Amino acid sequence: MKVIIVTGLSGAGKTQAVNCLEDLGYYCIDNMPPALIKNFIGLTMNDQSSIEKAAFVIDVRGGEFFGAAKKCLEDLKTSGMDYKVIFLEASDEILIRRFNETRRAHPLAGKLSTQDGIEKEKHALRDIRKMADYVIDTSNMKSAQLREEITDIFTLGQDKDSFTINLQSFGYKHGIPLDVDMIFDMRFIPNPFYVTSLKKLTGNSKKVQNYVMKYPETKSFITKVDELINEITPSFAREGKYHLNIAFGCTGGQHRSVTMANVFAEIFKEQGKRITIEHRDL
Repeated sequence: MKVIIVTGLSGAGKTQAVNCLEDLGYYCIDNMPPALIKNFIGLTMNDQSSIEKAAFVIDVRGGEFFGAAKKCLEDLKTSGMDYKVIFLEASDEILIRRFNETRRAHPLAGKLSTQDGIEKEKHALRDIRKMADYVIDTSNMKSAQLREEITDIFTLGQDKDSFTINLQSFGYKHGIPLDVDMIFDMRFIPNPFYVTSLKKLTGNSKKVQNYVMKYPETKSFITKVDELINEITPSFAREGKYHLNIAFGCTGGQHRSVTMANVFAEIFKEQGKRITIEHRDL
């Protein structure tokens, strides 16, 4: 029997994840007391059961029942049950925004702030996160992208191919994005903004791209960053992180950063990597 445990931070997308698994044919139970998972699996082992795949959502909504989650999962492993754990998370900024948009209170906030609730939840889930087979950061993901990610992992069965690089361009004058793993500053490249014929164009234009790419330091940067990303992504995957969020910044987020995000999108596509791209300030 195939078993998936879905857990993670409130607001990170567990509902969308379990909906996807249900569409993939999994029998899904939300807010399952961890201690009852083994009993449920036992029920499905009888000859009359047609359930071959099951997914359980466990999280802090379980209150006192969730406290035994780590031990319950360890007991399942000891009994020989093969299962996978998906842990969903997102940046604090994104989680707070999602709670504000839905006007719902964080389950652990009580009379405290949403930020306090998030911190309490991270502490409560720290051991479960270490046990996860897949840690998915949904900060930059839409529901359709999360669905695609989960579908790829559990239908293709090719973990390495499910690694996604999320590329973003931005302008420093509009603020630094908080939901990224790496930021590269493109302001070392001469600014096309000061070239009259390029000023009103963007990094989506071949003219701007050719201008940015003509400098030796640009080509050297691309070579070294490409080498770096290819070296570290297998290590991220080994640790259960299947997304890398990379941002390229320049002054206004129109020329150099956009060019660089586009260039790396093409490089990574040619290498067979899965990518998403967003030009935040265009």
